[in-house]
Amino acid sequence: MRLPDPSIDNAPALAFCYAMDFEPGTHGWHAHNRHQLVYAVSGVLQLEAEAGQWLLPPQRAAWVAADKQHLTRYLTPVSLRSICFDPTFPDVPQADTRVFSVTPLAREMIVYGMRWGTDRDPDDAKANLFFQTLAILCEEWMAEEPAFRLPRAKTPELAQAIEYTLENLQEITIDEVTTASNLSARTLRRRMQQETGISWQKFLHTARMMRAMEILATPEAQVTETALAVGYNSLSAFIRAFTRFTSETPGHYRQRVQS
Repeated sequence: MRLPDPSIDNAPALAFCYAMDFEPGTHGWHAHNRHQLVYAVSGVLQLEAEAGQWLLPPQRAAWVAADKQHLTRYLTPVSLRSICFDPTFPDVPQADTRVFSVTPLAREMIVYGMRWGTDRDPDDAKANLFFQTLAILCEEWMAEEPAFRLPRAKTPELAQAIEYTLENLQEITIDEVTTASNLSARTLRRRMQQETGISWQKFLHTARMMRAMEILATPEAQVTETALAVGYNSLSAFIRAFTRFTSETPGHYRQRVQS
């Protein structure tokens, strides 16, 4: 487990901004004593917490609650912008880890707030009012969570089934998963519904779409090869499924994220 960053956890102000650039890699399990609004202005990252895994392309942001363990994977070079809130800051949301769509207003406010860093004056009235307004808006933005989330298992057997599924998205059947996890098909379906709230088929579809989003974010990615990598032999079927899931075609998504 990596130690918390002292520049975040010991900053004198109750709300401030934090900017860093990362190369592809993993920031292991860690926690901060401040709530964080996490947004990548460029690049794609994956966030994992107790409640599940989320994919964060540039049109998504995450709220990570204070003292909550989380892990971050940078799938591409990422320019990260975070807003940090002390739990005692006025009107700060009391929410667990959430991911939400970034409106043009949200993006501009996050970028604008970068002028107030970890060393800002704690008594700056203008900054405090700005961050209080942002905290209130975050509560509204978090009201609707998008679909880019994979739930986590609560038992070792289902965790094994999920792990096998994620490792074999190109070609997989439920019979292969039951063999790998030592569960019957009936038990697997029941456990998936009980522990994650979705069916195995729904989990598989979501995992394939999220993996496709990860692949398409890389410079060398091609739509056809991506479709094959996530189990689609029909390019047209993949394009339809991806467009329904993300509300944009694979080609448009690739162009937007890579730019």
